[in-house]
Amino acid sequence: MRILPDYSIRHLNDSRALFLQEEDYVGKIKGGLRPTMRLVVMGIVHKQPKSMVVLVACPSKGEGDEEIEGDVGLELKVNFSEKAVLRNARLSGKWGASETALSFFPFAPGEPFKMEIVCEHQQFRILVDGQPLCGFTHRLTQLASLTALRVHGDLQLTKVA
Repeated sequence: MRILPDYSIRHLNDSRALFLQEEDYVGKIKGGLRPTMRLVVMGIVHKQPKSMVVLVACPSKGEGDEEIEGDVGLELKVNFSEKAVLRNARLSGKWGASETALSFFPFAPGEPFKMEIVCEHQQFRILVDGQPLCGFTHRLTQLASLTALRVHGDLQLTKVA
């Protein structure tokens, strides 16, 4: 099921979509997230990566020049030096406890990857290159309020859907 427009790398900057080499991507999840939806992030890890982050979030609310971040239903933070993928959520401005358990680390410098985030009734299921990586139980129960997908870090995106 396609959630976001299928296109090669767009970056939102100054309210315009631009093609860029390095990534700081923000996309909309039309109608909000719901069970059975699948988000796909494909890219190539930089040759000397430090980290990359994928967020499934509520929209940010701006007040003047100061941006106030909304709730985050899922944060996936890939740390290459520690070979870790931290999972977390932010509710009412407060981060919860990070989850870190993994059976393997699927990312390699300079290599392509396909990450799938499957929204199930009780959890997010994360797959990388078709292999189950981990799950993350929903902490934010209003899944439909999750309308933003953000990707940034040491990668070059090739597809978001």
